[in-house]
Amino acid sequence: MKPFKAFRIHLEDGKIAARFEELTLDALGAGEVVIRVACSDINYKDALAATGAGRILRRYPLVGGIDLAGTVESSADARFRPGDAVLVTGCGLSETHDGGYAEFARVPAEWVIPMPAGLDALTAMSLGTAGFTAALAIHRMEQNGQTPDGGPIVVTGATGGVGSVAVDMLATRGYRVIAVSGKPAATEYLKALGAAEVLDRKSLDLGSRPLENARFAGAIDNLGGEVLTWLTRTVDFWGNIASIGLAASPELKTTVMPFILRGVALLGINSSATRREWRLAVWQRIATDLRPRQLARIVTRTIGFDELPQAFPDYIAGKVTGRTVVRIG
Repeated sequence: MKPFKAFRIHLEDGKIAARFEELTLDALGAGEVVIRVACSDINYKDALAATGAGRILRRYPLVGGIDLAGTVESSADARFRPGDAVLVTGCGLSETHDGGYAEFARVPAEWVIPMPAGLDALTAMSLGTAGFTAALAIHRMEQNGQTPDGGPIVVTGATGGVGSVAVDMLATRGYRVIAVSGKPAATEYLKALGAAEVLDRKSLDLGSRPLENARFAGAIDNLGGEVLTWLTRTVDFWGNIASIGLAASPELKTTVMPFILRGVALLGINSSATRREWRLAVWQRIATDLRPRQLARIVTRTIGFDELPQAFPDYIAGKVTGRTVVRIG
């Protein structure tokens, strides 16, 4: 195979240096399946890794990109044949293994998900890890008894990739969705996705008591910190809080009272280290009952591979609403 283009991240003299390079398959991490990459995407985690704003990679150098979709080029695993449409999200891509920002990727077969019927590479990467994470949160909540008729679900950090998709998916499932955002200008965007109500994060009364008046039947939280503490105080009996992100803070200062007096469940959502059977089930749901209705609104940008480096700073600055797809192939 001829050399191919890849966006690779190095650690040089203690600083992150990311650039396009020509690689061969021999330079990539081990795996049974070689994929011709058609599309990837940008997640906040990708921007942290590529700019050095956060230390995401556990070894260097690595090809960036935590998501990819394309077709099988070759496979040593009988489950996959050349030409099969597939996707990979998380699983250590751009952390311990070369990721999706390359024309070819080589990955362990256990990570590879057959493309569900009704999805293609572009649609799958319009969702990517963000969409998978939102769907996994809803899946886990519903496994634990959450239902649309139980009351409203609040989504914090609602204009981000995970939040936007979560609002849409929940509304699609019939939940009444309350969105929390620090971007007042995004109110119409969130209502177009299906939010029945939008709360300004800066105007929230977070309270101080271990238990405040119950307002929500459940929550999907992308922020952590004081907002997650507030959710533990305000989610009603037997509600679920899916904890996904720490955009505000990794800290949680609360008491056990919400958990033992109201039976609130705090569900940790790790989209990277998800069991394969859950991963297969969630992607099937993404293609069916959790398929977003407003994906065209959520995907705010589609860029070429060459434009990738210039796209990261806006993520670090918190200027991005929705999702960005990267066309690789």
